[in-house]
Amino acid sequence: MCDGRLFAPQVDALGTDHDIVIGDITGAETMAGLADGLLAQLPDRFNLAGLSMGGIVAQEMARKAPGRVMRLALLDTSFGADSDRRKAIRDDQIARARAGGLRELFLTEMKPHYLAEANSADTDLNGLFLDMAMILGPDVFARQSLALRDRPDQTGTLSGFAGPSLVLCGAEDRMCPPVIHEQMAALLPDADLVIVEGAGHITTLEAPDAVNAALAAWLARPA
Repeated sequence: MCDGRLFAPQVDALGTDHDIVIGDITGAETMAGLADGLLAQLPDRFNLAGLSMGGIVAQEMARKAPGRVMRLALLDTSFGADSDRRKAIRDDQIARARAGGLRELFLTEMKPHYLAEANSADTDLNGLFLDMAMILGPDVFARQSLALRDRPDQTGTLSGFAGPSLVLCGAEDRMCPPVIHEQMAALLPDADLVIVEGAGHITTLEAPDAVNAALAAWLARPA
């Protein structure tokens, strides 16, 4: 439930030397639909980075069009399918959001897991997260939740992607913990693994300098 402000520090740091497109992942309720929409807008060859749900969409794009993706960066994300228990939780959350409970749901069940402990009281970040979620609203929440609920496992996608890859997460990411990123890095044939100390799930905003440095190094690798 984020917009382009999620990557504002990266656009500022890297946008002078690279053409950056912030993809819209709000318009479809399947990973395939989101991936198809983005692939239709992008050039024949491109570098691809995504955080959280964006990283899951990126994997679907790499599955559908591996020859078009030169480099792949996966930040604070996951690669497996939802368990039955997690699917049931999403269904309940969708119903509550559609019934007018998105704000309470976000404040009690989503935002508390976003930040590292040292950043948890950051009023600017917490205000930004709430603002992005409320602007997107319950319909986008429902579509994104359905896409996440029904997403495929991407083990084969990762093991088959040959390009330079970056796998990065916050050391205190409770939503997609470091062990998942270690597994992803082990699957990818040519991956660098970066664990950012003092950051949680939103590394692009919690530790922008570390993320910018890792992305710059990834972009400099031959593809």
